Amino acid sequence: MDLMKVVKEQLAVEQNFPAFKSGDTVTVHYRIKEGNKERIQQFRGVVIQRKGSDNTAMFTVRKMSGGIGVERIFPVASPFIDKIEINKYGKVRRARIYYLRNLTGKKARIEERRVNIAK
Repeated sequence: MDLMKVVKEQLAVEQNFPAFKSGDTVTVHYRIKEGNKERIQQFRGVVIQRKGSDNTAMFTVRKMSGGIGVERIFPVASPFIDKIEINKYGKVRRARIYYLRNLTGKKARIEERRVNIAK
């Protein structure tokens, strides 16, 4: 039996996040501990990449804060992620949209993709 599969099954974290991909605008609710206090911080931005699989999957979210681009990498299996909300579905043709780093203003906008969500 493959030893890596056994370890991945042991570390499996059961989280139900919505399906999202690069180009989507998401809000990640992230738990932060400061001393003995705990609070939830919201990080809203565009997903510029997803990589890895299963428990090793990660995604990078980029936002503009005061005219400066801020990127943060989140592990999907992190116990500190409270929830992920999808604000907009983006229409992009690439899996990794690093070209967004060099664009500013109206050029940095991503066209919205229409999605039928059955409730």
